[in-house]
Amino acid sequence: MSDQAESDLSCPVCQEVFTDPVVLLCSHSFCKHCLQTWWREKPVKQCPICKITSSLKDPPRNLALRNLCEAFLSGRQHRASEPVCSLHSEKLKLFCLDHQELVCLVCRDSKTHNNHRIRPVDEAAEDHREELRKSLKPLQEKLKLFKEVRVKFDQTAGHIKVQAQNTQRQISEEFQRLHQFLKEEEEARLAALREEEERKSQTMKEKMEALGREISALSEIITSSEEKLRAGDVSFLHSYKAAVETVRRRPLLEEPRLPSGALIDVAKHLGNLSFNIWMKMKQKVSYSPVILDPNTAHLGLVVGEDLTSVRGGARRKLPDNPERFDRHGIVLGSEGFSSGTHCWDVDVRNNNCWSIGVMMKIHNHSVEIRFNGGKYTAVAEMDEKTLSTFPVETSVNKKLQRIRVHLDREWTVLSFFDPDTNSLIYRYTFNEGMLQKFANTVGKTKVRLPHRTKEMFPYICTSDQQPVKILPVSVSTAVEKLRVLPLVS
Repeated sequence: MSDQAESDLSCPVCQEVFTDPVVLLCSHSFCKHCLQTWWREKPVKQCPICKITSSLKDPPRNLALRNLCEAFLSGRQHRASEPVCSLHSEKLKLFCLDHQELVCLVCRDSKTHNNHRIRPVDEAAEDHREELRKSLKPLQEKLKLFKEVRVKFDQTAGHIKVQAQNTQRQISEEFQRLHQFLKEEEEARLAALREEEERKSQTMKEKMEALGREISALSEIITSSEEKLRAGDVSFLHSYKAAVETVRRRPLLEEPRLPSGALIDVAKHLGNLSFNIWMKMKQKVSYSPVILDPNTAHLGLVVGEDLTSVRGGARRKLPDNPERFDRHGIVLGSEGFSSGTHCWDVDVRNNNCWSIGVMMKIHNHSVEIRFNGGKYTAVAEMDEKTLSTFPVETSVNKKLQRIRVHLDREWTVLSFFDPDTNSLIYRYTFNEGMLQKFANTVGKTKVRLPHRTKEMFPYICTSDQQPVKILPVSVSTAVEKLRVLPLVS
């Protein structure tokens, strides 16, 4: 629509494009608001153009004109939003592929874009849209992955709170148990002190009462005799014989002495008090040489609250943390061993499907004793693809109740024993020859021996709902005595 069309669609009063136009009987149209304003200022309702008096107080709307005006305004807005060439003020209908910019028809024929690849805007836009879609696809996939990871992170954050609450509860319960023991011990020791105080106080009371009676008797004899001494000669001599007999008949007792052990035995109550309580506390606590790490447990395993037992169970919904095993039903010990000698016993009496051993996290190299289907097998696994099994030669004719694992990291020797009979079940030595033997079974030519400093982690694998448990060990205490150095002459 041209400027002439805009003039034809303009209200004669406000000179703007019609807004809500109305039509008079004379066929002239005006904006409804403009006409009402015009009439309020005039005594007679006349047409502002032809001055014909209108008999209509509320002229009808000119719907056709309104639609034309709305279409005109929409087109003008669209034209205003269309960019034009800054050099030639022409519409940009073409796209230069070489310069990657919009051009007009005049630009196409100019020297600037001579022999350039020119495409219509719609074709170039579609090609570039497709290119952008391809470029966006990796970002969209990455965004989708990030959102999935964020969901996992949210689950992990929630699980951290649950872990903290459960751990806090168990810590509080453990300290309450220790507090209860200390409270009972305090009450027992205070009761013993009170009993000794009452007993020895009663003894002293009895001795003081006996001494009081003796003092009264002696005081009475002395007072009577002194009165006779103060009497006249005749009266004194008359009572002398009886007085002397009374004094002589009263034996002279030995001087009362404080008996041995009369005082409170303070040393018994206070001597090494905290040490003695600690020694007694050892009967209330236990020590496990291996603590299981629930963060490594397979989703199908349930680790006991004391972190020393594990059993199979329904698959749980837990965070997919990097430490967790998802290939086998395994849980690792919380501490790895890189030196020294280590030993622990495992109770397997009620479980019918278990594996017990040690693992190096490097390449998942592991050695284990396995019980399944009523058979015991030694298994050495180099990685997920290299597996060697050996029959276990054992004289045990019944199901083993316990397994003792002995790891010597200095000589890198792993041994399994039956602690009930103290018999060796299987022994494995981590050496170059043995590793090469495993490698040859799958055609490998060279295997790097794990360095001695690499940590070996205890682990348990099971699918049985009956628990496998790390047994506690007794704690011994030795008091170091001072050594007398020889005299140097």
